[in-house]
Amino acid sequence: MPCSEKRARKLLESRRARVHKLFPFCIRLVDRLVADCVFQPLRLSLDPGSKTTGVAVCRVAKTVDVTTGEIQPTMHIQFLMELVHRGATIKKSLGARSAMRRRRRSANLRYRAPRFSNRPKPKGWLAPSLNHRVETTMTQVKRLCRLAPITHLAQELVRFDMQKMQNPEISGAEYQQGTLAGYEVREYLLEKFNRTCAYCDATEVPLQMEHIHPKAAGGTNRISNLTLACQACNQKKSAQDVKDFLAKDPKRLAKILKQAKAPLHDAAAVNTTRWTLFNALKQTNLPVKTGTGGQTKYNRSRLNIPKTHALDAACVGQVQAVQKTNAPTLRVTCSGRGSRCKTRLDKYGFPRTYLTNQKTAFGFKTGDMVIATVPKGVKKGTHKGRVAIRLSGRFNIQTGVAGAATVQGISHKHCRITQRADGYGYSHVAQTQKECGNKGCAVRTPRYPFPA
Repeated sequence: MPCSEKRARKLLESRRARVHKLFPFCIRLVDRLVADCVFQPLRLSLDPGSKTTGVAVCRVAKTVDVTTGEIQPTMHIQFLMELVHRGATIKKSLGARSAMRRRRRSANLRYRAPRFSNRPKPKGWLAPSLNHRVETTMTQVKRLCRLAPITHLAQELVRFDMQKMQNPEISGAEYQQGTLAGYEVREYLLEKFNRTCAYCDATEVPLQMEHIHPKAAGGTNRISNLTLACQACNQKKSAQDVKDFLAKDPKRLAKILKQAKAPLHDAAAVNTTRWTLFNALKQTNLPVKTGTGGQTKYNRSRLNIPKTHALDAACVGQVQAVQKTNAPTLRVTCSGRGSRCKTRLDKYGFPRTYLTNQKTAFGFKTGDMVIATVPKGVKKGTHKGRVAIRLSGRFNIQTGVAGAATVQGISHKHCRITQRADGYGYSHVAQTQKECGNKGCAVRTPRYPFPA
């Protein structure tokens, strides 16, 4: 059962408990049996996102409204976590691998006929970058269920309105019409930009369709990424990004970017994975409650709670009040367990250097959480974080602290392992008094005791 940091420190000092896990910090009692313990109901809430998923473990206290007699739940936050996904990295790696394979096949196997219909995808298949979001979320849910007596789950089952995001004024029958209803692409752009070059304001000249963000840098053919340019400006801009091309003209840059719509790939990722995640949560055999995005926003606004991924998770569903909103947040970053690749490739796909087969050095492995106590020198002090090993014995430690994100050249003799690598990186995010939203609150920072 979650307890306060003060009580955990007293239990450890009196040797009534021992450290079970460091991230998230968990202690195990040694003088009490489970049968003698009384647990209170805990709710694990999720706020799924494309890049970051908020997780909140709350103790549920039921209060009775005096006027209506209705039982309303009050959430006492016990633990907050932000899970940072790496779906964009996976997509980029798969795209690079696909391009390299395509080049090799076209260069060496020209006689090979293309095959497209011999690899059917199973029902419910998700792309690896999307499946990663579901699996990493479920991994953290199962871990927390093993560490705490979770009684039920809650998920924000949000669905983004794509057309509403592109056009806030859309309504009624307009949903049944496409983006270019009544227009051709060229005529639509000519009317949108008043038959004027977006870069030099030239008129009465032949205009060409031009990509705001070039296709060479991942730009798409969506209408929001297209503009009009004269031939001279189009050739001058070439494959540059609009921010680089108009770096000396910020007013024109702001005007063009205002025309561009917000990208929708993050919203599409959440829409695609929401039901898969919900069905995976039901496999835990725990009751699963859902809430809408509007309900979460209403609870957050009504209770004057700052907008963060973790606090949004605490506001999911039917909530009367939320306590301890100034609790520190544990940020868990998906880092992976390394790669099977034996080489580092250049931009053409050819190996430029070779990697060693040795994955450990002096008893350490990349990804281990360590404490380094340096007695003297420029790097004197205590450094805690995720280690990156070197065969020379000089390690890099990623602390996650602003201003000193990575400390380089720490000798392995000063390092001590606190937790073995598990594919995730850990750092703490402490809220400031301004972010807390409560003028009288005491800002809490994580001061967990480390094992001797």
